[in-house]
Amino acid sequence: MRSRFRSTIAPLLLGIFAVLLAACSAWGQTQLPSHDALPSPFHAKPTHLKHVLVIGETKGWEHDSVSATMDAVYTMGKDSGLWDTTMRTDAELLTRKDLGRNARNLNYFDVLVFASTTGELDMDASQKQDMLAFIRDDGKGFVGIHAALDTNYTWPEYGEMIGGWFDQHPWGTFDAPIVNEDPAFPAVRHLPKEFVKYDEIYQPKTWARANVNVLLSLDASRLDFADNPRIHRDDHDFAVAWCKMYGKGRVFYSTLGHTEESWQDPDIRTMYYEAIKWALGLTDGSTQTHPQPR
Repeated sequence: MRSRFRSTIAPLLLGIFAVLLAACSAWGQTQLPSHDALPSPFHAKPTHLKHVLVIGETKGWEHDSVSATMDAVYTMGKDSGLWDTTMRTDAELLTRKDLGRNARNLNYFDVLVFASTTGELDMDASQKQDMLAFIRDDGKGFVGIHAALDTNYTWPEYGEMIGGWFDQHPWGTFDAPIVNEDPAFPAVRHLPKEFVKYDEIYQPKTWARANVNVLLSLDASRLDFADNPRIHRDDHDFAVAWCKMYGKGRVFYSTLGHTEESWQDPDIRTMYYEAIKWALGLTDGSTQTHPQPR
């Protein structure tokens, strides 16, 4: 009897086990995604990854926010998968010469970012011409952040390219009342028509609204002009951000980003992220000039 039970039940159990094993195997093949099918923790990179060079050299006043600025540009490129970033605190790579030593030159990059550079940068005449040609002739981009307006005063073409130079900050770091003059432009479309940011706003000189598309400006009706010797503009026109063309190249500048804390502000990070995308030619935005709002 026991022998008959073994001979009958054993094959049955083996058959059930085989069926269960096959079912588990089939379920694993159909239900579990392959490694390639798993979502990547990073955004997919474009076919041609763009290359951004960030210069943080300071030969004058050294802003505490330079490191935060450079880190933000690096992080935005990495997280978006749109560009890789080379960060330097010198101007060596601002040349078309073959530097050797696995050092890249301007021919490798698509956008140049000046991260609150100050003073007269260590550039010889050939480097200056190469940098201008990079933007004007090659159609590459330039993004100037805050103190990028406070540099290269002895280089007239630099002022022409970026749009002007620093001429004091009449109210220091304050709650700046800002007007969005071009809400259609990609770098400022996320911002409301009027808003306030705690930052240091530069007063530009050798600057004319007729030469740039002003994107953001101070609301002059909400400013205190009494007994302020730093105010040098009789027109009370204080641009906060602008864009322009320089030859074939796209140029963006904003005075925002003076404080380290500003780089934790999503509004500021988004503005510069979209500005770099625009300078790279990944989005479109007008550089058409317009009169000062009244």
